Amino acid sequence: MLTNEQIQTQITHVLKGTNFPLGERYEGKVRDNYTFDGKRLIVVTDRLSAFDRIIAKIPFKGQVLNQIAKFWFEKTKDIVGNHVIDYPDPNAVLAKECKPLPVEMVVRGYITGSTTTSAWYNYNEKGVRNFCGNTLPDGLVKNQKLPEPIITPSTKAMQGDHDESVSREELLARTDLTEEQFDYLADVSMKLYKLGVEIAAAQGVILVDTKYEFGVDSEGNIVLIDEIHTPDSSRFWITESYEERMAAGEEPQNINKEYLRLYLANQGYIGEGDIPEIPEEVIVETAKRYIEAYEMITGEAFQAEVGDVYTRLKENVQKYMG
Repeated sequence: MLTNEQIQTQITHVLKGTNFPLGERYEGKVRDNYTFDGKRLIVVTDRLSAFDRIIAKIPFKGQVLNQIAKFWFEKTKDIVGNHVIDYPDPNAVLAKECKPLPVEMVVRGYITGSTTTSAWYNYNEKGVRNFCGNTLPDGLVKNQKLPEPIITPSTKAMQGDHDESVSREELLARTDLTEEQFDYLADVSMKLYKLGVEIAAAQGVILVDTKYEFGVDSEGNIVLIDEIHTPDSSRFWITESYEERMAAGEEPQNINKEYLRLYLANQGYIGEGDIPEIPEEVIVETAKRYIEAYEMITGEAFQAEVGDVYTRLKENVQKYMG
C-alpha cells in the first residue's frame, strides 16, 4: 500500500483529462475516448463521478480502475468476449471499436444505496415493491442480502442527465434492443456477477452490486465493453465485519467510492446544487480505498509511481498518433 504522504504528493499530479491529436475524441465522465482505424483508445482519468456528476480528482484512481478491469476481463473472457486489444499504459486500454448497446445491465445482490435512484430509496421511501420488474418482499432492511440477485436495467443517460432504472418491458419499448439481445445480456450479466461474487468472496470481499455495458463489434459479436467489477461500476463491502455491523444497525465497511458518496450525503448533498468542498484528507482516504480495493480483490500489491501521469501516458500512446 502506498503511504498517505505518497498519495498526498500525487494530488498535484492527478490525471484531470487529455486532449491528444488522435482520431475523434469523446469525453465521458471518467474516460477520454479516441476512435481511429476501427479501434478505440480509452484513457482512464482520475476524475471521480458520483450522483451523475464529476465530484473530484482522486490520485491513482484511473490506474486502479484500468488494472482492476484488466484483472476481471481476463477472468471472465470465457463467459463473454470483451473489447480489449492491448494495455499501452497503466491508465489506458486499446480496444476494438464497438457500437454500444443502449442499456446498462445492473445486477444487485443486496438492497442498498444512498441516492434517489437506489433500490433502497425506492423500497423504503417510496414503498416500491416491484422494482424494474422484480418483486421484492416486505420487511427488508437496508444492506440486507436479497433472496436472489436481481437485474435492474438502466437507461444510458446523455452527459449531464441521470440514468433511469427501468423494467425489461420499458427498455424494449424505449430502445431498439431486441428481446433476444436483452435475454442474452441478462443471462451473461448474471453469470458475470455470480463469478465475481465467488472470486471476491475468496478474498474476503462482498460484491454487492455492479453494472455491465456491452457493445457489438465489427463482426456482429456482443462483447463486454467499458469496465468490469471496478470500484466505480460496483459496490464492495468487507465480509469479515458485515454481519456484526448489520446486527448493530451500522453501515457495512466499504472499499469503493461509496465512502466519498456517503461523506457528501452526510453533508446534505445527494446530487443537486453546489458540490461541497472536499477536504484533502477525504481525497487521500478515498484514494486509499481504491488502492485497497485493487489489492483485496486481485490479491496483488498495487504498483505505482508518484509523478506526472500525463507525460508518461503521452509518451506511451505516441505511437498511435502517427
